[in-house]
Amino acid sequence: MTDTDHSVPENRFPSHSQPHAELHSAEQFEAWRKSMLAAPAPAPVLTEVGRVTEVGDGVAIVTGLARALADELLIFECGIQGIVLDLEPGRLGVILLGPSELITLGEDVRRTRKVVSVPIGPAFLGRVVDAMGRPRDGLGPITAVTETPIEAEAPGILTRSAISRPLATGLKAIDAAVPVGLGQRELIIGDRQTGKTSIAIDTMLNQSRSDVICLYCAIGQRGDAVSRVIAALKKGNMLARSIVMSAGDEETPGLAYIAPYSAMAMAEYFSDQGRDVLIIFDDLTHHARSYRELSLLLRRPPGREAFPGDIFYVHARLLERAGQFTQEAGGGSITALPVVETQAENLSAYIPTNLISITDGQIYLSPRLVRRNQFPAVDLGLSVSRVGGKAQSRTLRQVAGNLRVTLSQFEELEDFARFGTRLDDTTRARLTRGAAVRTAMRQAERDPMPAAEQLAVLIAAMEGIFDALPEEQLGNAMDRIRTAARKHFQFIDERISENKGLSEEDRKRIITAARKALAATPESSNEVSRAPDT
Repeated sequence: MTDTDHSVPENRFPSHSQPHAELHSAEQFEAWRKSMLAAPAPAPVLTEVGRVTEVGDGVAIVTGLARALADELLIFECGIQGIVLDLEPGRLGVILLGPSELITLGEDVRRTRKVVSVPIGPAFLGRVVDAMGRPRDGLGPITAVTETPIEAEAPGILTRSAISRPLATGLKAIDAAVPVGLGQRELIIGDRQTGKTSIAIDTMLNQSRSDVICLYCAIGQRGDAVSRVIAALKKGNMLARSIVMSAGDEETPGLAYIAPYSAMAMAEYFSDQGRDVLIIFDDLTHHARSYRELSLLLRRPPGREAFPGDIFYVHARLLERAGQFTQEAGGGSITALPVVETQAENLSAYIPTNLISITDGQIYLSPRLVRRNQFPAVDLGLSVSRVGGKAQSRTLRQVAGNLRVTLSQFEELEDFARFGTRLDDTTRARLTRGAAVRTAMRQAERDPMPAAEQLAVLIAAMEGIFDALPEEQLGNAMDRIRTAARKHFQFIDERISENKGLSEEDRKRIITAARKALAATPESSNEVSRAPDT
């Protein structure tokens, strides 16, 4: 039998299914067409592409993006990001956030329709990041909670509250005479190699006795300097509660420009959760120079000292974001310690005077005191804290009330005595007391002191216990008084926690214990005095 025997004749079953299927399919298509016509049309996707016409050291000129906005983030074809800084007819001045060597003339540039943002979250604590929030410590990626723009409007007056809580720095010269409060903006100013960074790092290390979160923003610093800061935080067990952001001098000036704003955005994340944050900008002199470099490369008109006209606003809008906030705004605080460098003790230069007028006071470090081996070299005559005095503990305020007067009178008498004038016994006693008090203000690096130890040393100095001791023995004497304070002066901590002053009986107890501590080991004092002869 052939294959055709099994075939079905074409006319055996009259088929109506194919025309019916075609009809059904046509009806479906018509319904689908009508639904598509009735549906709203999709919005057209507009893609704007610009071209690079000029490339400089850290900047680029872009054309073809007429709708770009100020501070908008742009993406170059090579992957480098940039920020629109100048808006001019037919051209954009762009700050590069990466090496300009990777960008070629004529390459495409696209808009992102968003501003520069930085990732934030608790996972950043204990890490070292760059200005974009990318890890720099080789410990792997960081899990961020969200991203937030680096620029934000400063909180208004109604969301701020009075500064009423002290920020203990652990340094006698500052906590006693130039107190800082939580939420304050206190400028650290001085020439090179006067100890500005040391004061900032010691303040961070002293926060191990509190729950303050610390951020250290290094702007234009060398890599070895940042490494020393990280090592000090590790040794002081503060790195786990700190964030180190580095925009080194070897990187593009665009990253140095945005670094303090990125650090402030991270600080705002913790303050919104009710935490107290200490942020250090080291230093804003390099930040101003980076912004001046970018502005001059973009052919902006220069002003005083070749800085652009908006340099005051650049720093003001940054530091205005710090403060003590109300409970409705989170209840946290951001304490800012910006560092600025002077040249030849010139406090009237452009950037220092700007920052002095923006902040709530300044801690001035004098090269004259550095040459006298006085560390920290805080010049109490030129240092001031405009709001920190109200936050200072009443216990410390009571003891340190006459400190400024004593030291200022001593310096005047010291200058007068250099002329070889014969002095009476009272003047000699005042000179001896002033020299002892000034020496008692010395403090070693990386050795912040609790408030009780500070009070014990200051009371001993003001009461004349150190007057009869030679200068080379004062360090040993202060160490013994600090040891006695840790053992016997727990009541001072109680007075500080209650914000009460010391009674006359308390002062007598401290003075008696200090005298006993100095007289307890006379052999060690004799050994110290005989040391130069051996």
